[in-house]
Formats: sequence, C-alpha cells, structure tokens
Amino acid sequence: MTNKSLFSSIFIALFIIFCVPLALSQEVDDEHEFTYDVNSPNGPDHWGEIHPEWSMCNQGDMQSPIDLTHKRVQTTSKLGRLDRDYKPSNATLINRGHDMMLRWIRGAGHIHINGTEYQLNQLHWHTPTEHTINGRRFNLELHLVHQSADEKIAVVAILYKIGRPDSLLSMMEPYLRAVASTRGVETSVGIIDPRQIKIGSRKYYRYIGSLTTPPCDQNVTWTIVKKVRTVSREQLRVIREAVHDEAEANARPVQALNDRWMTLLLGRRDVENHFVESTLHRNPEKSLEEDPNAKY
Repeated sequence: MTNKSLFSSIFIALFIIFCVPLALSQEVDDEHEFTYDVNSPNGPDHWGEIHPEWSMCNQGDMQSPIDLTHKRVQTTSKLGRLDRDYKPSNATLINRGHDMMLRWIRGAGHIHINGTEYQLNQLHWHTPTEHTINGRRFNLELHLVHQSADEKIAVVAILYKIGRPDSLLSMMEPYLRAVASTRGVETSVGIIDPRQIKIGSRKYYRYIGSLTTPPCDQNVTWTIVKKVRTVSREQLRVIREAVHDEAEANARPVQALNDRWMTLLLGRRDVENHFVESTLHRNPEKSLEEDPNAKY
C-alpha cells in the first residue's frame, strides 16, 4: 500500500469514528434558526417556512409530539420488554441553545425494536414535556436518541414530574452549570453510563412520528415510558437557565394525531383493567402534574 493510500484509509476511518456520530441525531444545532416562541415568525407554526428542507414541519401528517390519549390507544401484552443493551462510554456535553445535549462519542450500546438494532448516540431534555398523557403535561422530558445502520431513528422518551432529584441530573449538574454560558462548544464529561438512567421496560407507549425539532423528519419510532419519574425543582431550574431560547420553554406544541393509533404495552392483567383505569385518571383540564405554577 502506498503512503497516499494509507493516508486515505486512515482519514476515512477517523471520519467515520469522529464525524458520523455528530450527524446521527439529524437535528438542527443552530439555535438562531428557529425558536419555541409561538409569537415569533420563527416559532413552531412557521418552522416549515424557514427552509425548504424543513417543510415537513408544516406539511407532515405523522408529526411529534402528540397527546397520548387513551381514546386512540390499543393495548397489548405481546410487544415484549424494551430490549436494551447499553454500556458506559465517553461523552461530551454541548449547549445547542435550544437544548442541552449529551453525546456519546462512539455510541453507548443499543436497543432492539422489531428485530432492528439501534445505537444510542445522544440524549437531551425538554421543559416542560412535549408529549402529554390524556391532555396532562409534566415538567421535564428526556429523549434518548438512537439510530440504526440504515439511518432509521428511534427515540425513547421519559417524562418527569417535580419530586425527588434525578440521579443522572445529580451527576450532570456541575457540567450543566459549566456550559450554561457557552454556545456550540463540546465539553468532555468523561465516561457516562446510560444504564444509570431509570427507564423501566415493562409498560410503554409505541407509535410512529417525527423529530420534534427541524427538519421534523418522519418515520421515527417513538417509545414513551409509561411510568413518570421525578426531578427536583432545582435540577429543572439548572436545565432551564442553561437554555438560551427566550421562549421560557423548549417544548414543541402537541401535533395532530390524524389517522394514527398508539400501542401500549401492558401485562396481561393490566390490559384487562386498562380502560377502567384510564377513565378514572383522565383529567384533560390539568396542565402540569405536580407543579401547575412552575415557571419555565
């Protein structure tokens, strides 16, 4: 092999290792391109008008987030537990302006959905939650973003209400404070183990939707954990203050369901009792579960 060929091979290998994961989330990183302010000309209702490649934000018929209404849920006990095989990996934290993103440099293991393997590449937070359950909005939503070898996206979402501190955020808090004043700078946070994230795998919603930020690409497989976790008020404040968006929230409004249905994985006994339970707990008038007066 000539020196030129050797150099080319090394360059390609390094590009795959270091550059490809940066593109895996397929989300826009420029905080000035769009905003969550509903009154802004660059707000959620106008994302599809900003760039031609973002047109799906306005024209798509499978957009996310959605309201997980029990009226459109099909229950099953046959989806199987959420098959995760995560591992510790070196990570960086970046303030993207519209959110805080933790990125694993070489991935952090994977999940399997319907026979397809999806690598875990990054996570980020939204306040308040983007998805709602029967019209009920919670305080924080964590997105674990995965991608398959053929570039399909799968997102696992966890919802949080005010309560006991979250263990991951307790560990990340010093780094979140450190990057609060930065923009677009990746800061090493060492090895982060995604297995420390309390997810649960027995009860979850599943539907096909989109990215919740531009370009709003569709055919994203969403898994929303049914159990609502807790986060402290101080942890919520740290995340919120680090985000540069002046909208005081970084959650896209709920999108139309259109003809979509959701699947809810439950145990066999839970499937039988599901509709009774959903009737007792349905309360679309309440907007924030534990903290209706929370300031974002």
